[in-house]
Amino acid sequence: MRIAARIGALIAAFCLALPAQADVRIKDIATFEGVRENQLVGYGLVVGLNGTGDSLRNSPFTEKSIEAMLERLGVGNLSDDRIKTENTAAVMVTAMLPPFARRGSPIDVVVSSLGDASSLRGGTLIVTPLTGADGEVYAVAQGPIAVAGYAAQGMAASVVEGVPTVARIENGATVENEVEFELTSLNSIRLNLRNPDFTTAMRVTEAIQERMGSNSARALDSATVEVGLRGSGKGDVPEVLSVIENLRVEPDSIAKVVIDARSGTIVIGADVRIDRVAVSQGGLTVMVREDPMVSQPNPVTIGGTTVVVPRTSVGVEESEAHFTILEGADVSLQRLVDALNAIGLTATQTISILQAIKAAGALHADLEII
Repeated sequence: MRIAARIGALIAAFCLALPAQADVRIKDIATFEGVRENQLVGYGLVVGLNGTGDSLRNSPFTEKSIEAMLERLGVGNLSDDRIKTENTAAVMVTAMLPPFARRGSPIDVVVSSLGDASSLRGGTLIVTPLTGADGEVYAVAQGPIAVAGYAAQGMAASVVEGVPTVARIENGATVENEVEFELTSLNSIRLNLRNPDFTTAMRVTEAIQERMGSNSARALDSATVEVGLRGSGKGDVPEVLSVIENLRVEPDSIAKVVIDARSGTIVIGADVRIDRVAVSQGGLTVMVREDPMVSQPNPVTIGGTTVVVPRTSVGVEESEAHFTILEGADVSLQRLVDALNAIGLTATQTISILQAIKAAGALHADLEII
């Protein structure tokens, strides 16, 4: 309790020392339209497993894939009864193609088991084409995989740590096709705010206009700011974008209280305000206890049996309710936290009180429960 109190005091002091909102770079709150990653996916086989691969009876697609692979390599005329390997697993391979990735660039891939393989440890991924949403092949993956988890089992017990059926290959794919996108051909580019907000969009617009001219940018909506590139010169587009993304603005956001009921975590934004309310915490505790007794017959009793006699005790304890009044018509975050801490509530009780204040219409913030 003392350690928790010290940590809470340290966090409170740190929060009071910082301003409510800090200036951040535009690159930290927005992205350039078109400059993004692309998802890639492929189907392949992992070989070299130590008996932990797919069982061909339960995974017929693995058997068909093995037959097709061997036929491409010149091994044909295989009958079903000859393929009984347990060292191969069918997998799905996924990757993210970075923006402006050029041919020959390496990218990381994630390998996930598709059948009933128990582990991919020690396996090697065979050449797997990775396609995009348009069906075109953009990369090819191959190589030994690295599994973070492990699985061990015996006759009567087993141990599984992590997920041994998901693996990763660092730089396991090579880019074979590029996504066509030319910055120098653009006359304008749009900034997409990660958290849409009209105030933030206008502040970004003003910061760009102050740096590049009064007609250089305009806010289209709460999430989009358009920047004109006509006057900058086609060859200077990357330099202009570098200047824009390093401009600093003060982002704005709505007041919000986020609650994680499972872990008891509560995050209260700096702009949260409540009206004057009175808060009390009290409750009724009912305890029901079962203490069964065993009744044994006398030693000389003929036909006597041992019986269990139930015995139940019920107790009721009612705690005294204490009211705490949050003064003022515009209670700030610090005063709200101080008042809740003064009552001495647990996380669950604090969550209930915040929900009750919101239901009463006194909490001026979005209450989000995750």
